[in-house]
Amino acid sequence: MTAVHTAPPPAGDPPGVGTAERAARAGDLDTALRTADAVLRDPGGADRERAAAVLAAVLPHRGLLARAAELHRWLAERGHAAPDGVVALLGVGSSAEALACPVGGASAPGLSEAADALTARGVLASVTGDSSTALSLLSRATAALAVCDQEVVRGDTPAALGALVALHRGEPELAAPLLDRALALELGGPAHRRRHLLLRAWCALSSGDGAAARSLRARAGEAGPAVVEPRDELVAVALDVALARRAGDVRALLDLWARAREALVCHPVDLYVLLPVGELALAAARLGEQGWVAPHLSEGDALLAALGEPALWSTPWHWYGLQYAIATEAPERAETHARALAAAAEVAHPAVAPARAAAAWLRVLAGEVDAEEVAAAATGLRAAGLGWDGSRLAGEAALRTTDRRAISALLACARDLHPGVTASSEVPEPRAPGVVLTDREREVAALVVEGLTYREIGARLFLSAKTVEHHVARLRQRLGSATRSELFGDLRAALGR
Repeated sequence: MTAVHTAPPPAGDPPGVGTAERAARAGDLDTALRTADAVLRDPGGADRERAAAVLAAVLPHRGLLARAAELHRWLAERGHAAPDGVVALLGVGSSAEALACPVGGASAPGLSEAADALTARGVLASVTGDSSTALSLLSRATAALAVCDQEVVRGDTPAALGALVALHRGEPELAAPLLDRALALELGGPAHRRRHLLLRAWCALSSGDGAAARSLRARAGEAGPAVVEPRDELVAVALDVALARRAGDVRALLDLWARAREALVCHPVDLYVLLPVGELALAAARLGEQGWVAPHLSEGDALLAALGEPALWSTPWHWYGLQYAIATEAPERAETHARALAAAAEVAHPAVAPARAAAAWLRVLAGEVDAEEVAAAATGLRAAGLGWDGSRLAGEAALRTTDRRAISALLACARDLHPGVTASSEVPEPRAPGVVLTDREREVAALVVEGLTYREIGARLFLSAKTVEHHVARLRQRLGSATRSELFGDLRAALGR
């Protein structure tokens, strides 16, 4: 996340470093990395610190934020600590070191140096202070860069970081103007255009505008170099997966999963990729590919714990964790994430709606459906940028009750929150009403509809959890149920409910 200020170099300036800086500004990151690394590896070379700064600015694009943080430590040991180190160090969970970094400008700061200081203070505030303050500081940093000399190499832009803060707050409408300004003015140069477009597409996704999200995603695919950097690829494939998942397109998810696996392999978890990793985790749960995301989920948990569970960054992460736990039938883990959301809600308003919805969702899964409570919680999710999840909550509740009036109200709520949700998609009419279940299948089906886990069903029927899983898989195949929601509806029909 380092900013490398590249005013015209003085006479005798090492040509290797100048080449690296020019290449980075032009978006040729391979040349920038290769040239700067050659300078840095020469023990007797001049201006190794400047080469290290170029590397620290370029490596985040490659998913190597931890290495960028190491370079900032090396620079600090040589008296070259800079505000930009704050972003990298916080990104990998090193809050104490980040707090020790200087966040003021240079002795005679210009607008670019002032923007760096505002960016550092904004990211610090997102972890240690108020997220509204963080968003304000990052917005001001973007405004400063908009009118200053842009000959600067950066690992990330204040516009992108501000957009992430707004998205984590559940306010995509505040993220969009920042990104639009960055795109209009080409802030950060060619290396950042694709990132800005991808985050802009994420804003549209969070606002429920799938068509705009697809259009912006397509523009991002055409922007920048042909080879997509690992950080951008992680966001891009997560966007593709999110759009496919919301459309209920299992075939598209399967087709995308090879790309998703590669993106996960190439990019470890840092603070600034929690949203795409969370989205890929839900796709993995849907496809039974949990092994690919389990290490990333553990890394995310450890990162947030190291930072003291900052409410801004941890709220969406725990929301994804709750959904993942529900999808993988891990009730204890779901309870853990619900408690974390409740704790965040005590100190941060943006966490209130997810915390309320988490509690309502767990009660629905336990068979306690209060239609008014569910509708209020689901509607609250829309205001938090989670309208699609609110629709799913209402649809899930409709599956779990036999009160026809409640079913009608909940389905209406689901459709209002997400117009694509109808009784034939999220809460389907049974497609195989003539299927006759065996006595054992009826016992298993009845307990599945009640919301019991495989282990709980096995305990009731004196079967192993694996045997119950086989029964459910056979039922899914016989009934033609493509999703968990479809399975509930089909089982209820087969049981005559």
